[in-house]
Amino acid sequence: MAGRLDPVRGVLAAGVVAAGAVATGALTARTARRMATPRQQRATPVRGVDLASGTIRFGATPESLLPGRYSFWFAEGRGHARVGPIIGIDGDGVLRELQGVDTGDLTAAREGRFNGWMWLSPDAFGVPFRSERVQTTQGAVPAWVVSVGDVKRWAVLVHGRASVRQEALRAIPALVAAGWSVLLPAYRGDGEAPAGDTSRYAVTDAEWVDVESAILHALDEGATEVVLVGWSSGASIVLATAHRSRVREVIRGVVLDSPVLDGAQALLARGAGVPEPVRRGALSLLRGPWGRLVGAHGLDVDPSVTADPAELEVPVLVLQSEDDGVAPPEVAHRFADARPDLVRLVTFQGARHTRLWNRDPERWEGAVTAWLADDLPALDRVSAPETASARTAGPSRRAEGRRASRARPAL
Repeated sequence: MAGRLDPVRGVLAAGVVAAGAVATGALTARTARRMATPRQQRATPVRGVDLASGTIRFGATPESLLPGRYSFWFAEGRGHARVGPIIGIDGDGVLRELQGVDTGDLTAAREGRFNGWMWLSPDAFGVPFRSERVQTTQGAVPAWVVSVGDVKRWAVLVHGRASVRQEALRAIPALVAAGWSVLLPAYRGDGEAPAGDTSRYAVTDAEWVDVESAILHALDEGATEVVLVGWSSGASIVLATAHRSRVREVIRGVVLDSPVLDGAQALLARGAGVPEPVRRGALSLLRGPWGRLVGAHGLDVDPSVTADPAELEVPVLVLQSEDDGVAPPEVAHRFADARPDLVRLVTFQGARHTRLWNRDPERWEGAVTAWLADDLPALDRVSAPETASARTAGPSRRAEGRRASRARPAL
């Protein structure tokens, strides 16, 4: 009897193994889709609007309970308001300051969503600006130009890959106050600029070329030194520009807000709560030939991107929230620890991804202006041979490699 049962047991065991493999494969595919598609914010109910007193009452949601100042979008994205700090919390209601309504009838809104933009155009700051077109290898792209003070110093602002130029507007007041003119361009594939070359992912390895074109435009405006500022995946774009551009000699430094420095780690973080082997399998699926079936073509993060601190040749300011939720903070800490000679890390508490300014604008602006005034002049470019040796040199050895002056490149 026992002999006759052995084949049956074998079939049953094989069936269990096969079922487990199918279940694991399904979980891996679902995890890959989750990693490829960032979580969508659920709508926040509007309970009441008092334009006379400048207040708005929301239902309690994770977003309405966040301290700080934010954009609030309503009427399916057609209406925009600026929401200020929390005034009070009562039961399931959150009363906040209403700092302005830019478009739409907020009194008719029943729900909406928050994001970090705050403003829609440079005209909100009361400074002269121009809308221009920057010539790139893919054609002309729109850009905002704010020219102030000494036109020799320019900041080029680069938004994240899943966003548009408005994301970077928050930096303009601090930069202008510090005496830097500002150029805020679109770049390939962001919805305002030409799509550019095709890629397996929504983000490619060519966006930095458009940033280089923006630098050339700034040079035409009179720039002799440039600072690059990048948000989220825009951080990897400006780092690539600083490392690869033919005009990198005019780049004095780089500011990174909520930087995605390791694409694979950022994607793995989106799968939090899933067993590590499944997340690793999902990442391999996104990287492989079947990735398009689970949404890899829409990835806003390239899983192959890893910023190498040994390549740095200019001072870098990293602004990182310990509660980012998208860009793992430990990656930023490792990046800064690897190059203490060039990298300054300023951390924030309780801020969401790319919403550091919103959570604490005084800290954000203070960190940037202090870095521009103090740290940036104290540090300078490391020459190419010294940068190569910095891969194995200690901090004191790297510090010896700073160079005191820089000539403008011949173009």
